[in-house]
Amino acid sequence: MTKNHYEILDGLRGVAAVIVVIFHLLETFSGGNNLNQIVNHGYLAVDFFFVLSGFVIGYAYDDRWGKMTLKGFFKRRLIRLHPMIIVGTFIGAATFYFQDSSFFPGISQVPMWKMLLIMLIGLTLIPVTPSQDIRGWAEMHPLNGPAWSLFFEYIANILYALFIRKFTNKQLAFLVFAAGCVLIHLSITQGDVIGGWSVTPTQLHIGFTRLMYPFFAGLLLSRICKPGQVKHAFLWCSLLLIGVLSFPRIGGAEHVWLNGLYVAICIIFIFPLIVYMGASGEVKGKRASLVNRFLGDISYPLYIIHYPFIYLFMAWVDKHKANMQESLPVAFMVLVLVIALAYACVKLYDVPVRKWLIQRIMNKPVK
Repeated sequence: MTKNHYEILDGLRGVAAVIVVIFHLLETFSGGNNLNQIVNHGYLAVDFFFVLSGFVIGYAYDDRWGKMTLKGFFKRRLIRLHPMIIVGTFIGAATFYFQDSSFFPGISQVPMWKMLLIMLIGLTLIPVTPSQDIRGWAEMHPLNGPAWSLFFEYIANILYALFIRKFTNKQLAFLVFAAGCVLIHLSITQGDVIGGWSVTPTQLHIGFTRLMYPFFAGLLLSRICKPGQVKHAFLWCSLLLIGVLSFPRIGGAEHVWLNGLYVAICIIFIFPLIVYMGASGEVKGKRASLVNRFLGDISYPLYIIHYPFIYLFMAWVDKHKANMQESLPVAFMVLVLVIALAYACVKLYDVPVRKWLIQRIMNKPVK
C-alpha cells in the first residue's frame, strides 16, 4: 500500500529554502557581524531541514528494513541527493573566478589546477581542510559553501542506517535528550548555533551538535506522534516558520545567552511542532496543491545551487560600492534567477537523472 505523501512538508521545505536565499543576500551587508543581520535567524532553516529530514526518513524507511538492505538504502539516498550536489559544484567552479572581490581577495591567485582539484573533491562531497581552502573562509566546500549541511545529512543517514534505526523509542529518546542538552549548552554559550562548515575541532563540534538533535528528534517524532487534523496547516506553518527565521536578534552583544535561549527553543520545540502541524494538514484545492508541489520541487535544488550566485552578488556589490538600498533590485533579480534555475534543474536534470539511475542501479521501472 502506498503511503500518504506529506505535500505540506514539501511546501514548507520550499518556504525555508527561499528564506535561506534572502538571508544570504542580505548577509552581504552585515559586515560579518551576526548582530547586524536583517533576517537574523535565517540560518536556522538548516536546523529545520534536519528536523524535516529525520521525520521523513523515519516515515519512509523505518518499516522497510525487513525487505531492504543497507546497500539498497544507501543507493536510494545517493540517487535522491547526489545529482544536485554535482550540479552545485559545477556551478561553483564555473563562476569561481568571477567572484573575485575584496570579500575573497585571494581568488585571482588560485591556479586553475587547484580549483579543478577542489571541484573534483567537491563532486564526492568529501570535505577539504582549511589548508586546501581556495576562497579564504576555510569552508569544507569552498566552491559551494552550503554543501557542508549535505555532508552532515549524509552522516545522519549513515548513523541511522547502521545503528540508530535499531534503537527502541526509549533509547532514541535518551539520545535525543542528550543531544538536546549539548545543543542548549552550545546555543546559550555562543548565543546562536552559527557554524559547522569548516573542518576544525570547533566547527565540527558545532556541525555535529546542529545535526544530532534536530535529525533524530525528527526521527523520534515520526515514530511516536500520529498526525492529527490541523486546518489551514500550510498557511499557519509558513507564517510561523517565516516569523521564527526573521525574528530580530535578542539580547545584543551583552546578553548573548538570551538569543541562545531563543535559538534553543526554536530548534527543540518550535521546529518539531511545525513539522507535526504540517504533517497534520491537508492540501485542498488545485491551486494549493500546485503551490506546495512547486515549492517542494525547487526546495532542495534552490538550496544547493544558490550560493555561487551569492558569491557573485557579493562581488557585484563590492565592485559597484553599492549600499543595501541600491543593491535591492539586483538582489531581487538574483532571487528570481536562482528560483527559475532551480525549477529548470528539477525538470530538465534532477528528475530525469534520478529516474534513469533508479532504472539502471535499482533495476526498477519508473512511471
